[in-house]
Amino acid sequence: MKEFLFLYRTNYANMQHATKEQADAMMKKWMDWLGNIAAQNKLTSKGERLHNSGKIVKANNVVTNGPFTDIKESIGGYSIIKADSYDEAVEFAKGCPVLNTNGNVEVREINPM
Repeated sequence: MKEFLFLYRTNYANMQHATKEQADAMMKKWMDWLGNIAAQNKLTSKGERLHNSGKIVKANNVVTNGPFTDIKESIGGYSIIKADSYDEAVEFAKGCPVLNTNGNVEVREINPM
């Protein structure tokens, strides 16, 4: 069994305009989706939401603000799941609620060191 990283991207600025009821409904969709994966014993890490600001560290001790504000979508969170193949991981990703906000899920296989 392999591990896969799911990176969730969307325009999170659009989500700030959601009512409390809309936000609660979206959170329930996320919990139901992740709960389904966990029920199959395929959820390694539920992941976490990421703050919408950060720092970028580059060569020569250059540190800049990030993430990049010139792009409309940003990484808002991640999860780590177990799957037998990329195909299975992609099938899990197809049910992700971020897709309902015109977002996307980047699926990356984790290669052990």
